[in-house]
Amino acid sequence: MSKPNQPCRILVVDDDEGLLLLIAGALRTEGYAVATADSGRAALAWLDAHRPDLMLLDLKMKDVDGPALLEKLQHGEARVPFIVVTGQGDEKVAVEVMKQGALDYVMKDTALLDLLPAVVKRTLATLAQARALAAARLEHERLESEVVAASERERHSIGGDLHDGLGQLLTAVELMCAGLRAETAKTNPAVAKRLGEMGGLLREAVAQTRYLARGLVPVGGEPDALQVGLAELASRTNGLGRVRCVFECRVQVALPDPAVTGHLYRIAQEAVNNALKHARAKLITVRLAVPAGRLRLEVQDDGTGLAKDRGAGVGLGLMRHRAGLIGAELSVKSKSRGGVTVACELPLPQ
Repeated sequence: MSKPNQPCRILVVDDDEGLLLLIAGALRTEGYAVATADSGRAALAWLDAHRPDLMLLDLKMKDVDGPALLEKLQHGEARVPFIVVTGQGDEKVAVEVMKQGALDYVMKDTALLDLLPAVVKRTLATLAQARALAAARLEHERLESEVVAASERERHSIGGDLHDGLGQLLTAVELMCAGLRAETAKTNPAVAKRLGEMGGLLREAVAQTRYLARGLVPVGGEPDALQVGLAELASRTNGLGRVRCVFECRVQVALPDPAVTGHLYRIAQEAVNNALKHARAKLITVRLAVPAGRLRLEVQDDGTGLAKDRGAGVGLGLMRHRAGLIGAELSVKSKSRGGVTVACELPLPQ
């Protein structure tokens, strides 16, 4: 493929020597770098060492016809974009070749040399737009990943400050209150009672601080952190007293990548929160399994089913986004009699 600021390279394949020279001359006049091949074998040999921006291919050649040549090219590592050149009466063949990936076709008639430069220019412009869109998509995905990574780093920083900073400070104040309460128990029972009440409030504040910190930093970096985190998620959900939450995992699951672990946990957390907020469920089951070399995370509830606001909300969009970032597939199924299953499947490395 040509480099930026260099003319596009075009390979013309035709066993009609006269027409081959005419087509090459017309394209060179337009400023393209043109290579030629007068047979299918010559084209394959040239393509083994070069990569053109576009190929013009005659459908009928003596040694290897166009469709057979395309069949060989399809098995290559990098497919070559191409336009077919066909004679009168071969329109049906041209349409079939279009189904195999041809970008356009031109007829071998008196208008060929006049039409061909415009067709080539239009095709190259389309290819350039496709490459630009692909590059923009990759850049968009890269920036999204960076934003999510920065968000996770910030969560960990805030969670650490809450746990190690504010949490320890509140614990120290609670211990001071306990000490003062012991000292004033006999001399001033009223003050001791108030100190006891303050200590209780401080213990509650410490518990809430740790709960917030745990929510911001839900899992650690250990290989079994996902299992531990999901078990704690089920335990905390049970502690709310509104619903029964069960965690099921029959195999040991080790994930060496903390980023993947974090995204899977957040998907499960969001699915559980959706069931709590919208489904009016009585039972939520979180499952972790490894069927056929794929990790499957599943959150199932027995609630009211998938309402419109539940299916198209921000929560589901975030789950799909997180799944996409780690190369996983997310599915959401709602049963006719109620209940929703959110499943996330991720191929595991061998």
